[in-house]
Amino acid sequence: MSGAHALFVHGDSLIHRLRPECKLLAQILFVFAVVATPREAFWAFGVYVVMLVVLTQLADLTVAFVAKRLVIEVPFVLFAVFLPLIGQGQRIEVLGLSLSVEGLWAMWNILIKGTIGVAASVILAATTPVPDFLLGLERLHLPSVFTSITGFMIRYSEVISQEARRMKVARESRGYDARWLWQAKGFAASAGALFIRSYERGERVHLAMISRGFDGRLPEVDDGRAGTSQWAAAMSLPAVASLVCVLAWVVRP
Repeated sequence: MSGAHALFVHGDSLIHRLRPECKLLAQILFVFAVVATPREAFWAFGVYVVMLVVLTQLADLTVAFVAKRLVIEVPFVLFAVFLPLIGQGQRIEVLGLSLSVEGLWAMWNILIKGTIGVAASVILAATTPVPDFLLGLERLHLPSVFTSITGFMIRYSEVISQEARRMKVARESRGYDARWLWQAKGFAASAGALFIRSYERGERVHLAMISRGFDGRLPEVDDGRAGTSQWAAAMSLPAVASLVCVLAWVVRP
């Protein structure tokens, strides 16, 4: 399985060298701390953003790189901006619009926490190849069935997409270029053929793996385990975030 994916950036930074299980657990705990922070604690979210900027620098990435990949949260942003319009309770006038106070708070809560969580995930994806990611999940005792299915899904999604492109080229080389609704029959036939081919390919791959002694677990090509220093470095992020979260609740107005 190739380790490269759309978000991964090859490098040798401190974050790249951390063991995957350390990075995964640190990111999960960090996001939990962010979500648990009261929405009124603006200063706490500022601290989280600064922490992510520092983490970006330690990963030899740029803020622009992370910012460009935040586009994935656009659907959530579009949902959040409508909350002040449809929210209930006390309302205020802003630029001639009647906005719900509770809706404004809900919008802020979704936007800031979602953005911080997505940014942390982008940094994780940029410094962790897919095989290492799956290995980290296994070492965190996620069921091997889940990691195996996820690994095959990632690997063969690329294979199936390439097969779909070849079928598209074959259709177009024969003069078939569906642009209208009544031409959908050919596309539907191609989709059905692609499904059958994918199913048959999966059967062949499974039989080949069984014949080679596959027992439901993918072999570990990296037997290096995280040491104390690795865990300490990784857990420093959620530890600081947890402290900020607790302080945010203590000094909450």
